[in-house]
Amino acid sequence: MSSLSTENLAQIEALLAAPDADAAVLQDFRQRFPGVSLTRCDPSDVDGERPYKEFARFTLYLVSAVNHCVTMTRDPSIATGIIVVQNKVAP
Repeated sequence: MSSLSTENLAQIEALLAAPDADAAVLQDFRQRFPGVSLTRCDPSDVDGERPYKEFARFTLYLVSAVNHCVTMTRDPSIATGIIVVQNKVAP
């Protein structure tokens, strides 16, 4: 049921963790990862939620729609999509 494979998640993490990662890294996301749901949002939109992983420039959250209701999860085995927040980087 999950459209977010372990391999896709590892590739996404590598993209977000790259030292030179910026917003452009997500531009061709849907072409690179067809079927994987991506939502980009502001940090205030996920206030109080625990991220799956944090990187220097991005914070990664996982979502699940397993029971027909979208919820946040930290369990990659049931994740069906991701939320990416671009962190503010000090000048």
